[in-house]
Amino acid sequence: LMKKLTILNDRGIGMLTRVYNIKKACGDPKAKPSYLVDKNLESAVKFIVRKFPAVETRNNNQQLAQLQKEKSEILKNLALYYFTFVDVMEFKTVNFDLTKNYLDLVVTYTTLMTILSRIEERKAIIGLYNYAHEMTHGASDREYPRLGQMIVDYENPLKKMMEEFVPHGKSLSDALISLHMVYPRRNLSADQWRNAQLLSLISAPSTMLNPAQSDTMPCEYLSLDTMEKWIVFGFILCHAVLNSDAAALTLWKLALQSSTCLCLFRDEVFHIHKAHLYVRMQIGSMHRERRKFLRSALKELATVLADQPGLLGPKALFVFMALSFARDEIIWLLRHADNIQKKSTDDFIDKHIAELIFYMEELRAHVRKYGPVMQRYYVQYLSGFDAVVLNELVQNLSVCPEDESIIMSSFVNTMTSLSVKQEVFDFRGMRLDWFRLQAYTSVSKASLGIADHKELGKMMNTIIFHTKMVDSLVEMLVETSDLSIFCFYSRAFEKMFQQCLELPSQSRHSICFPLLCTHFMSCTHELCPEESPRSYLMRNIIARNLITDICTEQCTLSDQLLPKHCAKTISQAVNKKSKKATGKKGEPEREKPGVESMRKNRLLVTNLDKLHTALSELCFSINYVPNLAVWEHTFTPREYLTSHLEIRFTKSIVGMTMYNQATQEIAKPSELLTSVRAYMTVLQSIENYVTIDITRVFNNVLLQQTQHLDSHGEPTITSLYTNWYLETLLRQVSNGHIAYFPAMKAFVNLPTENELTFNAEEYSDISEMRSLSELLGPYGMKFLSESLMWHISSQVAELKKLVVENMEVLTQMRTSFDKPDHMAALFKKLTSVDSVLKRMTIIGVILSFRSLAQEALRDVLSCHIPFLVSSVEDFKDHIPRETDMKVAMNVYELSSAAGLPCEIDPALVVALSSQKSEIKSELIDFQLQMMSSCSLTNDVCLLPPTGHCNNIHCLAKAINQIAAALFTIHKGSIEDRLKEFLALASSSLLKIGQETDKMTTRNRESVYLLLDMIVQESPFLTMDLLESCFPYVLLRNAYHAVYKQSISANA
Repeated sequence: LMKKLTILNDRGIGMLTRVYNIKKACGDPKAKPSYLVDKNLESAVKFIVRKFPAVETRNNNQQLAQLQKEKSEILKNLALYYFTFVDVMEFKTVNFDLTKNYLDLVVTYTTLMTILSRIEERKAIIGLYNYAHEMTHGASDREYPRLGQMIVDYENPLKKMMEEFVPHGKSLSDALISLHMVYPRRNLSADQWRNAQLLSLISAPSTMLNPAQSDTMPCEYLSLDTMEKWIVFGFILCHAVLNSDAAALTLWKLALQSSTCLCLFRDEVFHIHKAHLYVRMQIGSMHRERRKFLRSALKELATVLADQPGLLGPKALFVFMALSFARDEIIWLLRHADNIQKKSTDDFIDKHIAELIFYMEELRAHVRKYGPVMQRYYVQYLSGFDAVVLNELVQNLSVCPEDESIIMSSFVNTMTSLSVKQEVFDFRGMRLDWFRLQAYTSVSKASLGIADHKELGKMMNTIIFHTKMVDSLVEMLVETSDLSIFCFYSRAFEKMFQQCLELPSQSRHSICFPLLCTHFMSCTHELCPEESPRSYLMRNIIARNLITDICTEQCTLSDQLLPKHCAKTISQAVNKKSKKATGKKGEPEREKPGVESMRKNRLLVTNLDKLHTALSELCFSINYVPNLAVWEHTFTPREYLTSHLEIRFTKSIVGMTMYNQATQEIAKPSELLTSVRAYMTVLQSIENYVTIDITRVFNNVLLQQTQHLDSHGEPTITSLYTNWYLETLLRQVSNGHIAYFPAMKAFVNLPTENELTFNAEEYSDISEMRSLSELLGPYGMKFLSESLMWHISSQVAELKKLVVENMEVLTQMRTSFDKPDHMAALFKKLTSVDSVLKRMTIIGVILSFRSLAQEALRDVLSCHIPFLVSSVEDFKDHIPRETDMKVAMNVYELSSAAGLPCEIDPALVVALSSQKSEIKSELIDFQLQMMSSCSLTNDVCLLPPTGHCNNIHCLAKAINQIAAALFTIHKGSIEDRLKEFLALASSSLLKIGQETDKMTTRNRESVYLLLDMIVQESPFLTMDLLESCFPYVLLRNAYHAVYKQSISANA
C-alpha cells in the first residue's frame, strides 16, 4: 500500500503536468490542434460536441464528410491528447489511506479533475479521435465509452467528487481533523512569531549549540499552502463534518481567512470566495507583516550561519523552517498579486520581495556549501544517540509482533553500523520501511498501535529527518524552498525584477532573480518529456543605466576643465586687475571646477555620490555568484556585464561625437577625447567592485572604433570623422571658404558672405589632429588616408581626360621647351588650363591635410611607443638607393603607418595603380606646362601667415607627390623627370620676366616663389639644381616684392 501511494502521488503530478499542458495548448490559438480552428471542419466539430458522447457516425455522413479526408492525420496528431484523458480515467480508480500521502492524493485527484473540466475542447478532441478511429478501424476505441461517460459526469467536478467521497468521508475527515494541532500553530501572525523569537539563534545564547528538536519534526517545515489545500478541498468533499465538529469548522475558517485563492497547479488557481474589500485588506496586511518579519529573521539567520557554519548541524531544522515559511509567503504574494482584480492597497505589491528571496538563496547556498559538515554531524548523531534511544524504546515495548520487530531491529542495526568514513549513504529503504510500519500500526485491529506509543512515533519522525540531512539535502531544499512556479508567472517575474533594479536599496539583491532561474529545472516531470524548458535569465541587470548616468556626470565635470571655459575666468581676472566693471550687477559668480568636491559636512550627498553607491550595490549583486546553471546553459553574470559594457561603451562613444548629418555638425576631436577618457575612468572604477577585465573591454571597443564598421555593422567614429573631414571641411576648402596656412599648420576660415557654422581651425590645428590620432589610432588614420587617396584618384582620373584632349599639343611642347616663341604659340592651343590648375590645387589641399594627420599620428605614437617608432624611422632612413622598389615600398608602407613622411607615398601609389594602364606620363608634362601659366590664369593674393587664400601654395606638394607616385608606377626615373620639369618651368618663367605687359607680369613674383616652394618640398630636387636653371637673384627680389605687397595690403 505504501509503495502504491508513493507511486500514485508521483504519477498524479505527472498527469497534472500533461493535462495542464493540454489546457494551455488549447487556450493558445497558435498551439491549438489545427482541426479545432479549421473553418472547413467547424460544423463537423460542433456536431460532435453537441452529440457527445453518443455520436452516430454512420448516419451523419453529410455533417462529418469533411473529416473523412483527415481521419489518418487526426488519429496521428490527437493520440497524445486522447490517451492522456484515458490515463486520467485510469488514475481515477484508486484506494485512499494514511494521512499525508492520503491527503496529497486527494488534493492531486481533485486538482486533476478540476483542470480537466476547464479544457473546453476536451469533447471535441475525444470525439474527433474516436470518429477517426471508427472510420479507420471500423469500431470505436475500447476506452471511448467509459471516457466519454467520465467527461459527461465531471462537467461539474466538485459535485461529482462530493458524491464519490461519501464512503470515504470518515477517513478523510479524520485525516483533516488531525491537523487541528499543527495548522493553527503554523498559521500565526507576525506579532506572535516576533514575541516567540521564532527562527532566532541568538535569542538564547546558552542553548545555541543544542540540537533543534520538535515532537512533530516533519510538520515544522510542511508547506502552509499544502495544508490549506488539504483543508479546503478536503472539507469541500466531506462538508457534512463542518456542521458536527468544532475543530473542523475552526480549521475551515482559518484556511478561508488566510487566502482568497489556492494554487491548483502552476499558474492555475481555484478561487475560494470573492472576499470583501475589508477582508482582502486584512488578509493582505497579515501576509505583509509576515514577510517583513521573515526578512529580518532570515537576514539574522544567514549572517550567523555565514560566521559560524558549524551551527548548521544542530540548527538545521531552523534553516528548513525558515525556507519553508519564506517560500509560502512568496508564493502567496505571487498568486494573489496575479489574481486580485481590484488592488485597493499596496499589500499585494511588495517592493522588498527581492530581499526575502535573496536571504533564501543565501541559506540555500550555505546548505549546499556546508553539506558535508551537516552530513558528518548527523551520521554521528544517528549512530551515537538516535540508535541508542530507539533501541531502548523498542526494548520497552510490551507487545511487538514479529514483522514490526524485524523492521525496528533493522532500523537500530542500520544506524549503529554508520561511520563517517562511509562515502555513500542511502536511507530510502529505511524511510520506506517506516512508511510501511505506519501502515501496519495504524489499522484498527493492529496489536501494536502507533497511537498508543507516541514516543516511538516522535522518535522515528526525528530519525527520518536526521536521515534526510545525510542523504537528501538537495531534495530537502527542493521540498522547502522551490520557487520554480515563477517560471509560469513570467510577467510578474519581470515586473519584480525591474522593480528591484529601480529601487536603490534593493538593487544589491537583484541577483536573486537570475538565481531563481536555477529552480526551473525542478518544474518538469518525467511523464511529460515533451514539455519544453523555459527560462528567464537576466534581461538587463544594468537597466537603470547607472554606469551611463555616472559617465555623463563625470563627462560634465571633465568638460568644465576644457580650455574653452577658461576665457570668462581670464576675462574676469583681467577686468578686476584693470578695475573695470565685470558685467551686470547681481550676476552670480561662475563656480570654478572642483567646487563639487568641497563638503561642509559628511551628510552632504551629491547626485554622483548616490549613483556610485547604487553602482556598488548593483556590482555586489553581479559579483555574488561566478556562474549559474539553467537547463543546458551556463550563465556567467560577469561575462554578461562585460558584454553589455562593450555594447554601451560603443554606443556612448559614437553618441558623444554628436554627429548631425543634416547640419553636418560634429564634436571637436579634443572634446570627444576628453569625454572618452572620463568614460574610461568610470569604467575602470568598476574593477573595484567586480572582478572583470575592463582592459579587454577597452581593447575590443576602441579597436573596433578604428575600423569603418563595428562588429554589429554600425558606423564608427572613424567613419564619422572621415566622412566629416572629406565632405564638410575639405569640400568648403574647394569652395574657397577655407584656406590652408603651412605656418599655422591649420586650415582657417576666410571672410565670406555666408559664414560657416564651424571654425575650421578648431578642427584642424595640431592639437585637434593629435586628438583625432589618439581616437582613431593607426588603423583609423590609415582608413582616413585611404579615403583621401580615393578622392585624389578621382581627380587624377579627370586630369587624365584633359591630357587626352591636349595630347598632340603636349607632345610638341615637350620637344620645344627651348624655343620660347614656338612654346608661346603652342600654349595658346591648350584647353581647360583653369580646370587642371583647380584640380591640382584640390589634390594639393588633400595632401596637405594628410600631412597634418600623419604628423599628428607620429607625435602620438612617439609618446606611446617611442622605441618602436625610432626603430622604424632608423630603418627608413637607411634604405640604400639601389634597393629594389618592392622592398622599398614595403618599408615606406611601414613608415607611413607610423606617421613618418616618405619620399614616395605608398598609399598614393596604391590608389593610382588601378589607373596604371590608362594614365600616360604625358600627364606630368601637362602639369609642368600648366605651372608656367599660373601667373596668367590665376589671381594670387598673399596673407600674412605665408599662405595664399586660393590655396595655390598647395600645388607644390601635389606636383611632387603625384610625380613621385606616377613615375614609381611607370618604373621611370623620378629625378630625371623632375629635372625635365624644372628646366621647362624655369624656361617659361624666365620668358615671363622679359614681358612688359602688366597683365602678363602682375603675379610674376608669386609664381617665382611657387617654383621655389616646389624645389624645397621635393626630396629629389636641390637648390643647386634650381640655381643652375633659375637665377637666385630673381627669387630674392620676388621675396622682397611679395613682402612689401603684404605690408601695404595690411596698411
